Amino acid sequence: MKRITTTPRNHWQAEVEKLGFGFHTTNVPYWDESVYYELSLAEVLAIEKATATLWELCLGAVQHVIDHKLYQQFRIPEWIVPLIEKSWTEDHPSIYGRFDLCYKNGEIKMLEFNADTPTSLYEAGIVQWFWLQEKDAQKDQFNSVHERLIQYWKYLKNYLNPGILHFTCLKETLEDLTNTEYIRDCAIQAGIETKLVFIDDLGWDHQQKQFVDLEGQAVTNIFKLYPWEWLLAEDFGKHIPEDSNRTLWIEPAWKMILSNKALLPILWQLYPDSPYLLPAYFEEGRLENYARKPILSREGANIDLVMKQLTIQQTEGEYGADGYIYQELFTLPNFADHYPVIGSWVIGQEPAGMGIREADTLVTDNKSRFVPHMIVS
Repeated sequence: MKRITTTPRNHWQAEVEKLGFGFHTTNVPYWDESVYYELSLAEVLAIEKATATLWELCLGAVQHVIDHKLYQQFRIPEWIVPLIEKSWTEDHPSIYGRFDLCYKNGEIKMLEFNADTPTSLYEAGIVQWFWLQEKDAQKDQFNSVHERLIQYWKYLKNYLNPGILHFTCLKETLEDLTNTEYIRDCAIQAGIETKLVFIDDLGWDHQQKQFVDLEGQAVTNIFKLYPWEWLLAEDFGKHIPEDSNRTLWIEPAWKMILSNKALLPILWQLYPDSPYLLPAYFEEGRLENYARKPILSREGANIDLVMKQLTIQQTEGEYGADGYIYQELFTLPNFADHYPVIGSWVIGQEPAGMGIREADTLVTDNKSRFVPHMIVS
């Protein structure tokens, strides 16, 4: 794996905006094509293998948590447990997830799993692919995101409840809206009737005991780019168990187990021999060098990196009230003070591609840049 500096395309902003990529720059650059990463085919195959294996381990962990009723360790409220178990036993569909992997010195380690509301899908599937076509169309990427999304929606079409498939995210969140609309577009290409409704505009019909959109249409299937833990904390979410339509939620309720960093100690307990896992514990004091992570957090917030009792990096945020886990420290590789993390996608139960986020520190946060990659023989 090599970091290559290069010259951005002329008028690259206009080129990515043609694709609908409107958040390429905020107060700091997000999309950065002044560099890219080269990977060999062997390296990509290793990442693909790791992703497939980790997905299987994660499914095993869900079964273990359900079998042993370990919900308290995940701070999952009891009232939603029946839906979690129902969604698991009935095999409610999961579209996607993103493993954050550290690849260094020939080793691949899972840092965490973005299993419920992962973003950067559009950048990985579309934006970096079009960059490659202009940069060097003879090269390839680890990238079948677009094809797999359409293929899997076609597969799931017959498993949806009667009615249209609603898509939802928060208002005034361009990144979330772009990713949601991209996934929705793939569903449309798969022949599914869809409708966008912002989560802020979803309603509850007390008489019919069903969720409805702004036009009063019943919501029977819904893809949400909105975290389960936020939904459960709101009065709106408390209606889910009494929903007369038994709405099919995507991502399903069982993903609450995988989108929680309490998953990491469970995985280590179950699969300590896996070469892709780092030691992780609920208890402090088991590790000399570790990352302390809130079980529920986002965008690198509230993380402490500790080495021999000294904090080498600490990030601020609003998370941590639900508790922490402690994961052995495995720092990101250093490319001239740039630190890349690999986001490896699972779509339709299969590895589907990757994107790279590059930070200026050891913690990847919301200011980290998305940089493209290519495969070289």
